[in-house]
Amino acid sequence: MPEGDTIYRLARRLGVLTGTEVQKSDFRVARHATADLRGARVLGTTSRGKHLLTRFDHGGELITLHTHLRMDGEWSIVGAGKTLPRRLMGEARLVLMTTGATATALRMPVVELLPTSAEDTVVGHLGPDLLDDRRDVGELITEATRNLEAQPDRPLIAALLDQRVLTGLGNVWVNELCFLRGHLPLTPVGEVEVEPLVRLAARAMRFAVQPTGVGRVTTGNTRPGQRYYVYGRGNEACRRCGTPLLFSAEIPNDPEVRHTWWCPSCQT
Repeated sequence: MPEGDTIYRLARRLGVLTGTEVQKSDFRVARHATADLRGARVLGTTSRGKHLLTRFDHGGELITLHTHLRMDGEWSIVGAGKTLPRRLMGEARLVLMTTGATATALRMPVVELLPTSAEDTVVGHLGPDLLDDRRDVGELITEATRNLEAQPDRPLIAALLDQRVLTGLGNVWVNELCFLRGHLPLTPVGEVEVEPLVRLAARAMRFAVQPTGVGRVTTGNTRPGQRYYVYGRGNEACRRCGTPLLFSAEIPNDPEVRHTWWCPSCQT
């Protein structure tokens, strides 16, 4: 599933629609099959953790398009007057043709329209987003730290992945952060210095979304296969100490246990 930094960058890409007018909308989901955004002005797109909120002014009515990629969703953006190859259109769940670019939601599992005033019904349950540009990063770190410390007996990796506690972190970031801070993933939150971990998460994610940056990387090495210390590297040698990395598979239908990688020597 795409993580918060990926969704943030996607919201930036969808910004090409801001200020344009919808010429045609084609909703291919049963709930909104008759919806028509023709004539609506695109006000912009923002990310909230792993959620995307695209806002419109439709004749004075403020409407939000809420999308969530989950595992398979994708937004494709092409220039004015262009369309996707016909072979891909069978996967389209929404097509927005504007006076500028055309955006198509492919295999999108969540596509819903709602009044902008009701956005909290879909994202109000989320914890602080460390990439939220509307708030001071120090306040976000403080809130996230407080939320985590309120669950001292919970395994660190499960608490960090809980979007109600802190939104935007996914399996890549959580495994890498645990390594970088030297914590075993199943360590109870109460045994961890939480604030430095959250501060590192904020710094790393904000670095990853820099327009001219190198994207998500924790090792400092951007060569293929070298970006991460532990994520996806079960049984490979630790990049720091050479010890074989360990791996634990997720338990189906148990949100507390996900794919986990760690170094038994560097993490204690």
